[in-house]
Amino acid sequence: MAPALRLLLVLMVIGPCTGSIDLWPMPKSVSSGKQTVYVSKDLKMSAAGSNYSDAKAILKDAFERMVAIVQLNHVINGGDRNLPVLTGVNVVVHSPKDELNFGVDESYYLFVPATGNPLYAQIEAQTVFGALHALETFSQLCSFDFDSRLIKLHSAPWSILDMPRFPYRGLLIDTSRHYLPVPVIKSVIDSMTYSKLNVLHWHIVDGQSFPIEVPSYPKLWDGAYSYSERYTLDDSAEIVQYAEKRGVNVLAEIDVPGHALSWGVGYPSLWPSEICKEPLDASNNFTFQVINGILSDFSKVFKFKFVHLGGDEVNTSCWTITPRIKAWLILNRMNESDAYKYFVLRAQQIAISHGYDIINWEETFNNFGDKLDRRTVVHNWLGSGVAEKVVASGLRCIVSNQDKWYLDHLDATWEGFYMNEPLRNIYNPEQQRLVLGGEVCMWGEHIDASDIQQTIWPRAAAAAERLWTPIEKLAPEARLVAERLARFRCLLNQRGVAAAPLAGYGRSAPSGPGSCISQ
Repeated sequence: MAPALRLLLVLMVIGPCTGSIDLWPMPKSVSSGKQTVYVSKDLKMSAAGSNYSDAKAILKDAFERMVAIVQLNHVINGGDRNLPVLTGVNVVVHSPKDELNFGVDESYYLFVPATGNPLYAQIEAQTVFGALHALETFSQLCSFDFDSRLIKLHSAPWSILDMPRFPYRGLLIDTSRHYLPVPVIKSVIDSMTYSKLNVLHWHIVDGQSFPIEVPSYPKLWDGAYSYSERYTLDDSAEIVQYAEKRGVNVLAEIDVPGHALSWGVGYPSLWPSEICKEPLDASNNFTFQVINGILSDFSKVFKFKFVHLGGDEVNTSCWTITPRIKAWLILNRMNESDAYKYFVLRAQQIAISHGYDIINWEETFNNFGDKLDRRTVVHNWLGSGVAEKVVASGLRCIVSNQDKWYLDHLDATWEGFYMNEPLRNIYNPEQQRLVLGGEVCMWGEHIDASDIQQTIWPRAAAAAERLWTPIEKLAPEARLVAERLARFRCLLNQRGVAAAPLAGYGRSAPSGPGSCISQ
């Protein structure tokens, strides 16, 4: 059956959406009424009873962004005389702190009344980052009314209590395979907030290019594709600050010892030899001095609790065919597998010395899991069954199994993204808590600034609900959320995000004329 026809049949079975809850992701608890209220063109924010000073203007800026998004698509010029009008939103944040630490409380309570004079919505959150999520949810309750030419909010009163299921809800972008301009990265961050994703995993460098400035070793970015396709350290700081003000942490990754050919463009001694350039030379102390310099510079910019050190797909043959490295192996009574372990563990200790916890791809666990530092988070990507082994060993895990959550796999459908369960076959509550969450991965071999958003969305949103919504509120079958996700995809389009149709595979074009909701 053609994908477009399949989606149409699903929508026909589900029926019209009148009176339904069109929120994405679905909150933990929702109740609504039958009244319609209208939103003032001059909606105000107040903070009566709040302990949060908003010195960094995180909340003020978020409120202004929310109002701009709600009013984005149409001219608001209707009169509101004799209509119930919501004049403001009062936001109470209990904590005065605004550090975006891992595991920060993201819960919130949102109440939108149907009666009152004046009529004020109420938001209550432990932290400002919970309040940001509440504002996003509020924005999704609003729509343009073509009769009154005002923004309306149907089904009031609303009472919404919400919190995330997992603390780590990630999206990977890859700026080595294709350079992504800073405005594009910022647009991806903005789009993440619409479905409450909270970690941007920035796979910055790889074998193809090294686009970031490292002041300690300034020739590293000689490995960039071109002079202009680079990020200064100030650019990186700007991206991190932009993300943090939106409740998104930035996870930096340098993938070692493999995936590092570009490092040697500026420092050829990092290569085993001129004819065998990858993985990095494990026998050379300079290699680890460079890693130390990178992480020292990163620690001044990337303040997230974790750093990703890769460790995947390491072909160690260069070490055994390079005479001086082979002699080093013999001298230290190591084979190439021992050297791989030595490299990963030494890099881990360097990261720890700079205050980081470490994330490594799952090959490190598969090869020497019992030797990894106990602060290691294992990033599962190769397939099923690994997460349960990781948590059984007492280590933490992030799930990104490639058959379901790799966005570059264009044949991976949104239904598969939605139904992929990170806790599959993990029943022990203590072990379940070791699964920090999951991440969808937008590898960059076949995407660039021209098509990244339609390759990410709406499939990433399907995974976002899996990671946010309590398991008992998740649909048992993907077809049951098809219309709600289709409406969210249209909302993304209205907000300027080039989300692809649900029908078809990743980044498919519309199959023909029709409503956004039916595609």
